[in-house]
Amino acid sequence: MYVVDIVSLFGAMVLISFARWGLDWPNYSTLDYFAGFAIVTMVHVAVAYFGGLYEVEARLGQTSRLPRTASLTSIAILIDASLSLGASKFLMPRLNLVVFAVFASFALAFNRWLARRVMTARYGRPRVLLVGSPDDIALAEAHLVDTDRDAIVVGRRSNTTELAVSVEHAAATDVLLLGGIELSDVYPRPLEDFEAKRVGVYHRLTPSDTLLGVKKTRQIAGMPFVALRSHAMPPSKARFKRMLDLVYLTLSIPVMVPVVLLTLTYARIVVGKPVLYRQDRVGRSGREFSMVKIRTMYVGSEDVTGPVLAERDDERVIPAMAWMRKTRFDELPQIWNVLKGDMSLVGPRPERRELAEGFEQIIPGYGRRHDIRPGITGLAQVNGSYHTDPGFKLGHDLQYLVNWSPILDVQIMLRTLFVVLARRV
Repeated sequence: MYVVDIVSLFGAMVLISFARWGLDWPNYSTLDYFAGFAIVTMVHVAVAYFGGLYEVEARLGQTSRLPRTASLTSIAILIDASLSLGASKFLMPRLNLVVFAVFASFALAFNRWLARRVMTARYGRPRVLLVGSPDDIALAEAHLVDTDRDAIVVGRRSNTTELAVSVEHAAATDVLLLGGIELSDVYPRPLEDFEAKRVGVYHRLTPSDTLLGVKKTRQIAGMPFVALRSHAMPPSKARFKRMLDLVYLTLSIPVMVPVVLLTLTYARIVVGKPVLYRQDRVGRSGREFSMVKIRTMYVGSEDVTGPVLAERDDERVIPAMAWMRKTRFDELPQIWNVLKGDMSLVGPRPERRELAEGFEQIIPGYGRRHDIRPGITGLAQVNGSYHTDPGFKLGHDLQYLVNWSPILDVQIMLRTLFVVLARRV
């Protein structure tokens, strides 16, 4: 898809120029034009990548590709125009850019339609396993015949018992959960196994489900479904989030460096050595990393008790460092963890392995907070405190995962400043 999109976009700019001027292109040399075309192509492919156009597309359901490609193309065009501001040469003539915007939207949508047709021709029609009551199965099957004629029903089940075995036996490519199914029956297993094998799993929405404000739905056989995934954030969004972290850190260097140095100096005077405290925490995908923070407790505070959660007036905290813990200045060295890629500026707070494993035993879905990099601050931190119940924190963390956007990150960072200034922890 990368190659097809690059050829389509670059070729479109060349054809538009030939259609307008023939062989005699004005103002710039042909080499200058081609350099501008190459930059525009890279911008559009990068925006399409971070916009999720290169994620694996589901095989079932009607997809409105053109509105999505048009919106992403509009963003890319704004970037193209911004790059030309103050430059001695435009990336391409403005009229060409307007025509190209229309063509690019249709080209990207057409390429994805064509890719789906090629996938169907190569791998065959989608093979669907229906799960639900007999009435629900009969209704869904009738709708599939009428509206999704490419799909083949290869199995029917009344429940999710031994669902993985049924999928393998029927060689199903997709599973439709039609109603009366608890999501806990398929998450995390066998949903994670299905995702690894690229078997699509869809949950039919009922009228009451729509009251929850579900945004991303797919129309399959004329019925609303939501695609179930074991990971809430697709790779393209996770990488975009990582890029934004590095941008924010770069912009904050003039302010952040003096603050960190002053904080470390104060800690060195008050607590002596060691100033920094390292502790293994659970990060993305359950992998451990060494998290660094300023030491606010006495050395050997957990030698007797072992790993325990901090309390509101914890006697292990050095009195002169209590303010730093309340304002969370002790977390500032974790900027190093963000630079290394272990953490993000915003995300679920990382826990120690012993505590995380205990929470996973008593809180269903706790492990899903490890879908993304943990953060220095997060939605649970600005809405709660150190002492908020882990189950309630998980609710905030999962809400953050599902609703992530760059704007949400900025809002959380600004709210964190308020929490720090108000010392509300």
